[in-house]
Amino acid sequence: MNFAKTYRDLDVYKNAMELTMQVFELTKSFPTEERFVLTDQIRRSSRSVCTNIAEAWRKRRYKAAFISKLSDSETEGAETQVSAEIAFRCRYCSYEEFQQIDAGYERVLAQLVCMADQADKWLIKPRRAD
Repeated sequence: MNFAKTYRDLDVYKNAMELTMQVFELTKSFPTEERFVLTDQIRRSSRSVCTNIAEAWRKRRYKAAFISKLSDSETEGAETQVSAEIAFRCRYCSYEEFQQIDAGYERVLAQLVCMADQADKWLIKPRRAD
């Protein structure tokens, strides 16, 4: 049963927001020449995971729209993972930092897949006219 009153109550949102803040802190140490490329990209994609979760929550009246926004969130999470790997390979972060971000997004992606697979559980049911 769904007991969340807002998207902020969702574990997946809380986990994604925590990762967004970790990405923000990590990218503070990236080289200045990456400011408008990798730093901007990884920050935007990590934030977009959270944004798409919030948008999915507001689209719960329509199953296809809800699932579509969850899918968008998934793709942004995967994009963040790739950017984190690039940062590691460029030696902008340690292997441990990369692994922490990557594993965190694997958990979030699994949560998003579960929500999409059980979409009916999350949808707003129309009120019946009596």
